[in-house]
Amino acid sequence: MTTLLADGDVAPLLERNARGTSPILLTCDHYGRLLPRKLGDLGLPPSELERHIAWDIGIAGVAERLADALDAHLIAQRYSRLVIDCNRPHQSAGSIPLISEATAIPGNAGLSQTEIAQRRTEIFAPYHDCIRRALDARRDAKRPTLLVSLHSFTPVYAGVARPWHIGTLYNRDTALAPRVYEALTREGDLVVGNNQPYAVSNTTDYTIPVHGEGRGLPNSGIEIRQDLIAHEDGQRDFADRLARILQKILATTDASLNDTLAAD
Repeated sequence: MTTLLADGDVAPLLERNARGTSPILLTCDHYGRLLPRKLGDLGLPPSELERHIAWDIGIAGVAERLADALDAHLIAQRYSRLVIDCNRPHQSAGSIPLISEATAIPGNAGLSQTEIAQRRTEIFAPYHDCIRRALDARRDAKRPTLLVSLHSFTPVYAGVARPWHIGTLYNRDTALAPRVYEALTREGDLVVGNNQPYAVSNTTDYTIPVHGEGRGLPNSGIEIRQDLIAHEDGQRDFADRLARILQKILATTDASLNDTLAAD
C-alpha cells in the first residue's frame, strides 16, 4: 500500500524538551507549513502557502522560546493545516478544507477515502498519539499537568480589524485561562481577549476538548496577533511575558487549582 509521506519527507511532529520538568505541557497545532512531496503545492501559488491559511505565523518562534524558558515539553505539528488541520475533529468541514477563508484548495478536492485516511493516519494521528503518550506518562508518574495550546491570529478578518493583542481561550475548564487573562490584563499595555478572537468548542477544536477537558486538566488556549510576532523581537517579547506570567501562576496557585492538578 502506498503512503503519503515518503523518503525525504520530514516526520510530522516536533518535540522539544521532552524531559522538561515544568507542569506545563505546550502544544502547537499549526506550528509548520510543510506539504508532503506527494501533494506538490496543493494547486496553490507560493504566496498562499505563506499566509495564515497554511499555518499560524510567528507562533513557532514563541513556542520554542517559551518551552526553553519554562523547561516545558513542547509537542508541535510540522505539516500545514491545509493538508489536515490537527485542531479540527475529522467530521468538521475544516479538517481537510476545500476552501480556507476565500481561497479554494484544489489539491483537497475529490479525495478518495484512502487519501483521506492517509492524512489522518500519517499526520494527524502521530501528533495526537504523541500528546496522549506524554499525558499518560505524566499521569502514571503522578506529575501535575496544565495544558497550554499556542496559536496566532490575523490582525484583520473579513475586512474587520481585530483590536486584541492576545487572547485566552477556554470552554468548560476555568481553572487556568481566567488567571492567564487577568495576568495579561495587568501588563497594562495589552488589549486582551477573553475567549476572543475565538472560543473553544467540541465542534471547532480538538486538542483542548480531547486532551485537556477529556482528562480534566487545567487548560488554556493562547492566541497572539500575528503582526506582533512576525519577527524575532516580538516572538521573544511574548515568550518572555508568557513565561513570567505562567511561572507566577504556578508559584502562587490557590487551593482550587492545586486540587485540580492533584486529581489527575
